[in-house]
Amino acid sequence: MDTVVAATLALFSVSALLNIFIAAAGLGLVIFFHELGHFLVAKWCGVYVERFSIGFGQPILAKKWGETEYWLGWAPFGGYVKMLGQDDMDPGQMTDDQISADPRSYTSKTVPQRMAIISAGVIMNIITGFLFFAIAFNSGVETTDRVIGHVQVGMPGWQHGIRSGDTITAINGRQVSNFEDLLRGTALSRGPIRLEGFHSDGETFDIELEPSANGIVRQIGIGQARSLEVLPVPDPKAIPYVFPGTAASRAEFEPGDIISAVDGVVIKEFSELDKILNEKADEALGLTVKRKSEGGDTKEVQVNLPAEQFLGLGLRMGMGKIEAIQLGSAAAEAGLKKGDLIAKVDGLDVGHDIDPVRLTEYFSEHAGEEVEVTISREVSGGAPQELVLTLTPSDRAPWAEPPLSEGAPLSVPSIGVAFHLVPNVFSVDEDGPAAGQGIKPRDTIHKVTLIRAPGTEQDARTDTRFEIPIQDKNWAYAFWTIQEYTRSRIVELTVSSPEDSNEHRVVEVTPKVVEDWYLPTTRGLRLNQNLITLKADSVQNAFAMAGRYTITSIEDIYLTLRGLLTGDISPKGLSGPINIAKLAYGFADLGIGDFLRFLGLISVNLAVINFLPIPVLDGGHMVFLIWEAVTRKKPSEMVVATATYFGMAFVLGLMIFVIYLDLFVSKI
Repeated sequence: MDTVVAATLALFSVSALLNIFIAAAGLGLVIFFHELGHFLVAKWCGVYVERFSIGFGQPILAKKWGETEYWLGWAPFGGYVKMLGQDDMDPGQMTDDQISADPRSYTSKTVPQRMAIISAGVIMNIITGFLFFAIAFNSGVETTDRVIGHVQVGMPGWQHGIRSGDTITAINGRQVSNFEDLLRGTALSRGPIRLEGFHSDGETFDIELEPSANGIVRQIGIGQARSLEVLPVPDPKAIPYVFPGTAASRAEFEPGDIISAVDGVVIKEFSELDKILNEKADEALGLTVKRKSEGGDTKEVQVNLPAEQFLGLGLRMGMGKIEAIQLGSAAAEAGLKKGDLIAKVDGLDVGHDIDPVRLTEYFSEHAGEEVEVTISREVSGGAPQELVLTLTPSDRAPWAEPPLSEGAPLSVPSIGVAFHLVPNVFSVDEDGPAAGQGIKPRDTIHKVTLIRAPGTEQDARTDTRFEIPIQDKNWAYAFWTIQEYTRSRIVELTVSSPEDSNEHRVVEVTPKVVEDWYLPTTRGLRLNQNLITLKADSVQNAFAMAGRYTITSIEDIYLTLRGLLTGDISPKGLSGPINIAKLAYGFADLGIGDFLRFLGLISVNLAVINFLPIPVLDGGHMVFLIWEAVTRKKPSEMVVATATYFGMAFVLGLMIFVIYLDLFVSKI
């Protein structure tokens, strides 16, 4: 029992408790400043303020100072300033003539005075958000660079030739300074977007494309770039910096190492390392890393990184149809189309003579040479048509675009084609791992389950087992995931035979190293994101950066609301108080600059959302005041009461909805 108590208490380290306190205090501060705006202007206008509360419900702490009660409510979902003649829980006060006769009531004040009181919270949030941003940029904010790390095969970015290592400098003419700008600019856009930038070789591009709407937000299918820094984890047992059982796990890396040279050749970017890893996949590499000692000094250390071989199950899967073709690629110029089936390459039958998963290597090995491709093309109302086309592959690495996400097809970068592998077994290697497990040609694989082997170290996933449903589009992703994880995990296949497709059986297969087939990857080494620091070089510059960021943030909120209304953004992307608290905790752990920028965003969001024309929100009250200013009379009690109760129901329903999303709906 003592051990359990000690372990439980260990979870609440001083650092964790401090982050919780900082996160709670920061969010409370945002609410406090909003209500303080209302409070100060109300006092300035001579309104009797009955209560100033942070949080709702009965008070945890209560203190009366002067004529006002100051509460700290137990439900930390907001706050309120209760004024005489203005109480959302009793909307009748706003039209009560007896109350309005009191010179210290809210309703006795002129329309401009009441407008000032209502808008003061929003104005205060804009001001404090701006100040949060200014302090953050003066301290320095860490963010991801605008360089592209990977491109999702088949997505619009891939189809238009965007590659790993590319840098996007502008989207729709708006300057891009970090990766967040790219994602946000795409998500909040409508119609086609224009991307300007340059490839890793310095060649510029200016393209227009239509983002995909198949997700929570519009996207083009790009991922963040990696750096040359080994993942700087504080506890390698909890978060590993190398995958267990891989070549990197046998090398002598340490968290925070920075790779500076490979075999004596100095490198400065991950794209340079990636190129070497592709060109010398079958060689051990001598890496020079810069490592900080306990005393803070930096020294150079030599680390030998062995080659890493592919793992195989001894199965060949069926060849699927072409899913996507890049614009301007060798395949497009040769006349290949989506839906075509590659049957032969240089007379070699795909399936019998060439494993479909190794087609990408065949074309890369024949870069600059003419390759004859035989395809089967379906013709409306007739038998499939066989065509023989000739194309010349470009000099691109075979695995430059691996299938990193579920549903991603297998890419052949050198010709600009992507195809799926069907989940039906084409053939079984007699000497392979699957041969003795009863798997036969024409069997269907429905699911791949990866189970952490007993006694093995933690890998990049926290779950002991995770499942990959294959269906018709997931074998390529499953194949690549097996390369990453199964040096420390057991592979279970859920299989059915064509004789009885409803009867599924589970078989365990131990992958084997494939001789003379080498992975052109980091060989199990996990590298940090490519981070940059946005830091003002003067106080004036910090204010200028904060001003631009405040305006941009306000614009983005309105674009988000527009996207929600038009359906361009899924409501699944919304976050409620639970996720906001989690984010606050995470940002509190990153440092003062990142945390203050987060608080600035929350403050600006609170300002904009609070000023929407919804009854019970400040914007709803402003609508009533505008009505009164125009018509020279207050709205009737029935109108105010009906609108207020409708607003309460809407806000309460929205709160329940976002809490449900926080608890049960994935944001991915």
